[in-house]
Amino acid sequence: MVAPLREVLVHQPGSAFAAAFDEPAHGYRHPVDVDLARKEHAAFVELLESLNVNIHLLEDDVTGPDAIYQYDPSLVTNRGAILLRSGKPTRRGEEDVQAVWYEQNGVPIVGRIEAPGTVDGGDVFWLDEETLCVGRTLRTNGDGIDQLTALVDEKVHVFDMPYDAGPDECLHLLSVISPVSDRLAVAELERLPVGLYQLCVERGVELIPIPAGEIGSLGCNVLAVRPGVVVILEGNPETRRLLETKGVEVHTFSGQEICLNGSGGPTCLTRPIHRRKSGE
Repeated sequence: MVAPLREVLVHQPGSAFAAAFDEPAHGYRHPVDVDLARKEHAAFVELLESLNVNIHLLEDDVTGPDAIYQYDPSLVTNRGAILLRSGKPTRRGEEDVQAVWYEQNGVPIVGRIEAPGTVDGGDVFWLDEETLCVGRTLRTNGDGIDQLTALVDEKVHVFDMPYDAGPDECLHLLSVISPVSDRLAVAELERLPVGLYQLCVERGVELIPIPAGEIGSLGCNVLAVRPGVVVILEGNPETRRLLETKGVEVHTFSGQEICLNGSGGPTCLTRPIHRRKSGE
């Protein structure tokens, strides 16, 4: 999650994103300004490129508006990609679009989550190279977790997330924690599972508490480009200050349409394909 990011897949906002607010099931907060969304996304991509990240643009626009959040439909492991099955019905099919890209670009597909299992990428992250953390949420169920566990080599730790605001605004595991470096992460402590808090303590991972006033502005959604170098959404000055006091290099971007409207931050906007591990 924090090794230098080499290759990443993104999806430019298109006609489906422009119509996101028209269908309440998508959960967008206001009508989309698609021109602004495209400008924001282009600036986000330019920022990542300036940080030496190689961008792959997924241009297909046959799925729904949430396809802009490329983190969720699949998980890339050391052996290849696992196609996930979202617990949000309107997102199903996004994994198949990614599968085509993987096949065309030489990324092996090592398995997929089958019904009735569900797994959202936002509920899955590595605490370290050998530890996969998975949230059991309204989008990721026990059957899906069992299937995912059988497909990965890492030790899987499962944490139950609260019901919170319910299915319409599902709380993902990565809504409450984001790794910053090997021994540092930001976290919303109030909703962080106790077991995950204890695991972080055991592993020597220091947690920076996100200020309450910056939770709604996605202050906890932090994309690590390399250890101690991160991208966060504008409008989180206290989160930025807290990170910088720990020696973290912070880069910001504007995301009123591509992030706040659909409740997805910089991590959500990306599907990391390759991170450089130590020794490579």
